[in-house]
Formats: sequence, C-alpha cells, structure tokens
Amino acid sequence: MELKEKLQILADSAKYDASCSSSGSHRKTTHGIGNVAVSGICHSFSSDGRCISLLKILLTNCCIFNCKYCLNRKSNTIKRAIFTPEEICEVTINFYRRNYIEGLFLSSGIVKSPDYTMELLIETLRLLRKKYHFGGYIHAKAIPGASEKLLKELGSLVDRLSANIELPTENGLKLLAPNKDSSKVHKIMHYVKTNQNNQYVPAGQSTQMIIGATKESDLEIMEKSSHLYDTYHLKRVFYSAYIPVNKDSLLPSLEKPPLKRENRLYQADFLLRFYHFKVKDLLNPDNPNFNILVDPKADWALRHLDEFPKEVNTSSYNDLLKIPGIGVKSAKRIIYSRRIFKLCFDDLKKMGVVLKRAKYFITCGGKYFLDSSLFKKEFIEKNLVLEEFIPEKKEFEQLRLFNE
Repeated sequence: MELKEKLQILADSAKYDASCSSSGSHRKTTHGIGNVAVSGICHSFSSDGRCISLLKILLTNCCIFNCKYCLNRKSNTIKRAIFTPEEICEVTINFYRRNYIEGLFLSSGIVKSPDYTMELLIETLRLLRKKYHFGGYIHAKAIPGASEKLLKELGSLVDRLSANIELPTENGLKLLAPNKDSSKVHKIMHYVKTNQNNQYVPAGQSTQMIIGATKESDLEIMEKSSHLYDTYHLKRVFYSAYIPVNKDSLLPSLEKPPLKRENRLYQADFLLRFYHFKVKDLLNPDNPNFNILVDPKADWALRHLDEFPKEVNTSSYNDLLKIPGIGVKSAKRIIYSRRIFKLCFDDLKKMGVVLKRAKYFITCGGKYFLDSSLFKKEFIEKNLVLEEFIPEKKEFEQLRLFNE
C-alpha cells in the first residue's frame, strides 16, 4: 500500500479521537526543527487568537478489541493500514517544512498487545526526536495495559499524553467495551500525575469521554469530570458526541451526533475550571441534565434571578464571573478600569463583554439597560433562546487531508 493511501485511511480514522488541545508546554529545543516553548500548539485557536494545527493520525486502525461504538473494532470489514515509524516521521517532517502543521497528535488502535503497540509508538517518536531532531509539539495516546517502563519512556518523548476513559461509568464500559478496564486508565493517570515535570509530559495529561452512547445523565458525566480534575490534575476532559458508525442492539438509535449536548458539557466544563462553579451549582438529582435551549451559565442565572441584576461598578470578581456574557478577561478588565473611572454600558462592550447577554443581568451606575419592568424570567429566557438559535448557527467538522 502506498504512503498516500495509508495517510488517507489513518488520518480519517483519527477524527474520532478528540483529545487534541493547546500545549502549555515549556520544553525547549536547542537544535533541530520545531519549538513549543515560544508559541505552543493547539487544535483550533491559541490563547492569542492564532489558528494553529496538528497532524492527527493513527499509527494503525487495526485493533484486537471489539468495542461496539468504534469504527475500527476488529469485527468491522473496513480497509486496514499500518504506518511504519519511518513513514510517520517522513510525513510529519514534510508537512512541517511546508508549514501545513506545527505538531503531531499520534494515536493508535491496539495491535497484537498493549506493549507491542506502545513499543511502536515509542520507536516512532524516538526516531522523530533523535534522528529527525523534531522539537515541535507532540501529543500521544497512551495504551492502557502497557508496562510502566514503556509509559515512562513514552512520556519522556511527548509534550502531552492522553489516556481515554472512553465512557463515563464502569457499567457503560462493561456494556459496550467489555475488553477494556478503566482501572488501567486510572493507573496511567496516577503515574503521569506523580512523575510529571519539565522533562516528563510537560504539557500535562488529558482524557476523552464519549457522550450519548450510554444513558448517563449530564450530572453523572460532570461528577466524573470533576473527580478526574481533582484527583489527577488533568489539563482537559474532552467530550466527544457519539457518532453512529455501527449497528448494534446495545447502541442508541440516533440520526446524528448529540452535538448541542456536547457543547453544553464543554461550556459547563469551563465553568468548573475557570469560573469557580461546582457541579452542584449547575445540576442536581432533580435537575440532572443541562437545558439545551440556553447555556449552563445563563441557566444558572435564570434559576437564581433573585441575585440579579448585579452592579458592575461594585460587584466582586467572583460575582462578575457569574454574570452571563462576562468572561475571565473582561471581569479582570472591569476590576482594573473601575478604579479609574465609573463604567457605563459602552465601556463594557469595549472591554469584551457580550452585552447582548449581559444586559439582562447587570446595572451600570444603578441603571438597567432595558425597561426595569422587563426584568422577568420569561422575557429574559425567551430572548436568550432567540439569540442563540435564530439565525441557526452553522455546524463545523474537522478538516480533511483529502477531499471526498
């Protein structure tokens, strides 16, 4: 099989793994090509707004497991391919020199055994680092069940490592992926947390959960994520909407992936990590799923409307973060600017506040943006829903290396 055909098969197979993210790495390189210390790399946009890219491929789509939700499961009759380590290095270096990419995300199906697969990943990345002197960003997927010795070596070659939890609960994993054992994933996470430093997985670790393949509520999913963040200090938990690629009686009957639910989970994840929210603030047993019509922050505000409107000239930083339309950066700008002058609505817009959302929940100098008689839950919720769904937003998908 020619290299181009392998690339087409294994780049397309890799699109189901969502664990690509900004690096945060400070590893420096003094020779060779590529460097993550200055600009970093991410799957979509960096912190300063630049769009930067990773080559995301599988080492192989061959797999010894038969997970019911996976396109690459061993029982599927699909075209299979496997890269040699030299082929991956050749593609990565050629793409980098042409400025197509700034780094590599390398995952794999499990071929022969976890140890054998990890050895192939290590051989590939060792070649890329030592022979080709590639100093750019590398994110690799660790293989659960591989030896600690191999995990140690792999972590020394990459910037970020991911071990995918796959499904939110143990029961879901037993139902759809009975060959897999979540304790092996937790073992990887514990090892990385214990040994992480500037030379070993300097950009930290992440994981991925498939959403919608099993019946867990959003509350169960967010509690799982919160536990992983607290226990293993993960950089990111990725939520991947279940894509119906196989037919099985144990799989849900969906016409399309639950992308809006995935979006709500990501929004809630940001609230946990950057906005000082707790899972219990957003969901509870009586309200176990997010409101699809409005984002979790707005939904929380509507359920606590007695705490609003908040005066932007006097509210604390934590209170500002709870206002829909005000983010971390704009809250800091408000705190700084109001020391110098009294803020008005025009000032907020210049600071990056999304005023079309925030206007329902704030006052400036004691003044409400709208008629104060309109400060009602029904009116605010109706307008927030209209703003989000009309006009309907376009849906985006990962770029392909080759046209269909």
